[in-house]
Amino acid sequence: MTAMFDQELREQLARARQDLAAARAEGDADGVQAYEGRVSSLLRLASQHGIDLPHSPDEEEHNEP
Repeated sequence: MTAMFDQELREQLARARQDLAAARAEGDADGVQAYEGRVSSLLRLASQHGIDLPHSPDEEEHNEP
């Protein structure tokens, strides 16, 4: 994969994690669920393209197809 694709995935993952943290801080249960799904989706996409992105065991739990 191109370095550009790798970088874009990393940037999107960082944004999704920030949005997830904000949703948790605001007590927005729907937002938390949505952003957990977004993080999971990005991790799955990275894995499918051979890009190793660091992630926590908690994020891994949500990484279901």
